[in-house]
Amino acid sequence: MQLPVVYQKAKEQVCKIWTTLQPLLTVHVGLASSATALIILEQCGKNKGYHERDACGFHPEGACCVLDGPEKIESTINMKTLWKNISVEGIDIILSRDAGRYICDYTYYTSLYYGNGRAAFIHVPPLSESVTAEFLGKALQTIILAMLEQCGEQRE
Repeated sequence: MQLPVVYQKAKEQVCKIWTTLQPLLTVHVGLASSATALIILEQCGKNKGYHERDACGFHPEGACCVLDGPEKIESTINMKTLWKNISVEGIDIILSRDAGRYICDYTYYTSLYYGNGRAAFIHVPPLSESVTAEFLGKALQTIILAMLEQCGEQRE
């Protein structure tokens, strides 16, 4: 599902995912336009600091995702373990604890909040000659399968 670059609409879609589909895990993928050959695994979402306006010229009330929500929420997926144990030939994978303060981090925090931490966020580079859609799709598949393995281990 493609989410709009609009805070309120993105939040509505994320809430709908959690209430109607009730997934084991939701994996969000966002574009990191400054990363040319880099996949970034995001560990946590932050609640406050959303001052930048969205595509419709708005920012969230109180510049936060959830009024009175926790300052940050960690994913139940251990991205550090994932990062240490996974490799994709032809692209670097790094770990991050700050997804920025725009729609990506806003969406991630919202999903972590409504999904009780059962969300993940991956920043990907723009498509290019070296990072094709097919290559990126295979890389994401490898990463997401490893995430699902962690989910299985947590349920046992």
